[in-house]
Parts: sequence; C-alpha cells; structure tokens
Amino acid sequence: MSFLSFCLRTVERDKMHDIWNPWHGCIKKSEGCRYCYMYFLDKQRNMDGARVFKVKNNFDYPLHKDKNGNYKIKSGEQIRVCMTSDFFLEDADKWRQDAWKIMRQRSDVIFYLLTKRPERVAQCLPDDWNNGWENIFFNVTCENQVRADERIPILLKLPFKHKGIMAAPFIGRVKIAKYLQSGQIEQVIAGGENYDGARPLYYQWVKELYDDCVQYNVTFCFIETGSVFVKDGKTYNIPDKRKQSVQAWRSGLQYIGKPMVFNLKDGGQMALFDDERYRPYFGPRCKCCASKIICNGCSRCGACDKKSSAKAELSSLVFQTK
Repeated sequence: MSFLSFCLRTVERDKMHDIWNPWHGCIKKSEGCRYCYMYFLDKQRNMDGARVFKVKNNFDYPLHKDKNGNYKIKSGEQIRVCMTSDFFLEDADKWRQDAWKIMRQRSDVIFYLLTKRPERVAQCLPDDWNNGWENIFFNVTCENQVRADERIPILLKLPFKHKGIMAAPFIGRVKIAKYLQSGQIEQVIAGGENYDGARPLYYQWVKELYDDCVQYNVTFCFIETGSVFVKDGKTYNIPDKRKQSVQAWRSGLQYIGKPMVFNLKDGGQMALFDDERYRPYFGPRCKCCASKIICNGCSRCGACDKKSSAKAELSSLVFQTK
C-alpha cells in the first residue's frame, strides 16, 4: 500500500475531508494487493477486509450540507473515491448506479477513481456516459510492468476525458514511455509500500518514471518512499509515513506538466468560473509534503499547532535538505 495509505493514514480519521468511501472492503486482485493496507487496518479492528458492505452513513457524502445549507464539499474540490475498496468491484454492482447519480448531481466536483479492474469498466458505465463526464478523473494501478502492460492499453481505449496512472505500491520497474506518447495520460503518481511485508522501492525505478513524464510533459508526483527504500545500494527502513513523504519531496522527483483542465458545471449545468472554484489551503507542514502538487489542500487537522521538533521533521535521511 502506498498512495492509498497516504490518503488514509487515517481511515480512523474523519479529519480527511476529500475521501468518499461509499462502500468498504475488497477482494484481492493482483500482486500489489498481497499486503493490502485496508486488510491490515481492518485486522487491527477485528474486521474482515474481504467483507464488502455499503457504508450507509457515508454513501451520499458528496451531498452532505452544513448548517447553512451549503455543500460541505466545495465546487472545484477533488474527491478520492473508494480508497478502501475498488469502485468497479463486482460485489458493488448493486450500489454503483446510485453512486454515479451522486457524481452526476455534483458535476461541480472532480471525482478521482482508481481501479485494478479496468476490464470491467465499460460494462459499468451509466447510460448517459457517451464520451465521458468532465468531472471524472479515471486512473489505473500499475504496480509492476506486467500490470502496466495489462491495464494501460485498456485505459487508453476507455471513454474518459481525464486519465492517469498510479504506480503504487511500486513493487517492480515500470516503463510507460510508449503509453505516454498517446497524449492521453495527464498524471502519474508513484509511491512505495507500507506495513507488514512491505517490499522495497528502488530510487532508480522512480527516477525512470520521472524522466519519462518530464519528456512527455506529464505531471509526476513521487508521494512517499514506502517503508523500505533503496538508493545507491543502501537500504533505508523508514516506518514513519511523514518522514517518507518528506524524503520523497527532498528527492526532487516532482514535476508539474501540462495543466489538467476540468470544465466543471454547477447544479444548473452552467460553467464554473475560476473565482467560483475551491482554493486549497496549505499549512506550514505542507511545505515539505511530497503530495502537495496533487493535493486537495490541508484538512486543518491541528498538527501544525502542536509543538514538534522542526529539526526532527526535516532531518536528513536519504536525501539532503533542499
């Protein structure tokens, strides 16, 4: 687990405002699932990660409003969907159409979908999909070259207006230059594995992906090293996820490519102006967070207000201070 663990450092949170889990639980699909973070966390709570169920108190989260009648999720925000499951999981077929209805209703919000099951997607799209909805950002997981060569060709054939790749947990070298040549991929994210059994991530793998993305002007974000990171023949054990993120940021392997333009619409299907869109807030700790360039903004969890050692936070481990 990696990006997902980063997104969910706190499934026990609810300080994370940009995650929507309409259902929970998943069936392991491929090599990247072997040490699944969700299974790990569920086991800690005496739950079975393979049990898939609808999250009733959160299913319509994008429609929740505050006491003033305004949506809690603001126009222009990006919401990550099914971070404790897979949106295209067969077990969720009975709930997916209702989830699509919610995303259709919130055409002013960007919904980030990530799957290991692109082969199921075409049969799961709503009837009015046509060439895709502007507010859906569709991504596939490519943990190694085998899965990249299996899933990316399907991704390229599917009718989505915005497409990306997630190399996480990054457990094998992945070469994607031939796919980036299509011009369809707008973002690539990479991150190492965490928790029990974490497999090593090699710096050179990340650098190769970064170089490919720079060549084709595609945004690349190295979000975390994972628990076991190898550089120049030396292995670093980094269990602390905050330090993983800082080290990834220090690596310099972040690149902002061609801008992604989401032509969002309000409830009346009128185009949103820039001044109507959500503007993310970033706190002091965000300065050295590797995910900042793709982040929806600080959740204002209060960590910046706590006394902590800045020296420890920024101490060198793999990479020297920027």
